[in-house]
Amino acid sequence: MSENLDPVCTECTADNAGNALDRRQFVRLLGGSAAALSLGTTVVRADSPKPTEKKPDATKKESPAETLVKELFSGLSDDQKKLACFPWADNKRTMMDPNRSIATPIGKIYTKTQTELVERIIKAMCSGEEGFKQISRDEGRAKWDASREFGNVGAHIFGDPLKGKFAFLVTGHHLTIRCDGDSEEGAAFGGPIYYGHTPNGWSPRNLFFYQSKAAMSVHDALSEKQKKVAVIEKNPGEHAASVRFKKPDERKPGLSYGEMSRDQQELVATVMRTILSPFRKEDADEVMQIIKTHGGFDKLHLGFFKRTETAEGQWDFWRIEGPGFVWNFRVLPHVHTYVNISSKLS
Repeated sequence: MSENLDPVCTECTADNAGNALDRRQFVRLLGGSAAALSLGTTVVRADSPKPTEKKPDATKKESPAETLVKELFSGLSDDQKKLACFPWADNKRTMMDPNRSIATPIGKIYTKTQTELVERIIKAMCSGEEGFKQISRDEGRAKWDASREFGNVGAHIFGDPLKGKFAFLVTGHHLTIRCDGDSEEGAAFGGPIYYGHTPNGWSPRNLFFYQSKAAMSVHDALSEKQKKVAVIEKNPGEHAASVRFKKPDERKPGLSYGEMSRDQQELVATVMRTILSPFRKEDADEVMQIIKTHGGFDKLHLGFFKRTETAEGQWDFWRIEGPGFVWNFRVLPHVHTYVNISSKLS
């Protein structure tokens, strides 16, 4: 099996160097220093050890995914670590949208038992079997989208999970997700994430079709006057740079939550629950806490973007944006979703 199978969409075969964030860009994307958040007993805390600290916070309850990463790391041979592990500061850790494994894929590193453990880690990063089905794109025909099988996906460890900061990075076609025990301070999901699926985004065959249906429910509930604000001709683009945070005083595109009726606001809350549903509870809780930290739902804007060449003028892109929050969802020609959420603004 080849190490990197070509994706089925021509967009994703293009050189992705422009979409990968180097370390300096990643730091800018997440922002500068901010006060640590304490999110309660059911949510992973956003504060992390300083780089000079060697021991993890003993007062923090560790999540299953991070515990399993430590188990995986402990069982790796020196030769496996050369392929699977990188220093915390390695630029590959900050990649977003590589559309393939960032280095040697799972099938060329891990034993069968270790591969099963990697799958357990990824499942622990999801909201059970249904969330894992969406992340793995298991639609009854093919898994992991154009990667075609689990062995072609990347699963790499950055830093030392037993001594301090670390991240477990999963990369493949239409996939960039992390777990890191809050090593990347203030960032939901451990940093910007990316997910998608090859079928047309308006087709029930697309595993994220339900997310745009939820957004459509808001669009359909808007008055004509509201739609003049919410529907925009030119979309903001869908790549790593598109989810950089705007300045606090810079206008966000779309209709603000505060300009909506109570019923419409409830629909927006439904959209938020819907888009967070594939991910584990502590990540979803941290996202909601970050929204609260930045002023709550009243600071969010929902925009629907359309291209003039789109059939029947239907919008093909939607975006929720606010301080420290961007959820960028392209519907056509297939789903590409870029997400950046952080307690840091600049």
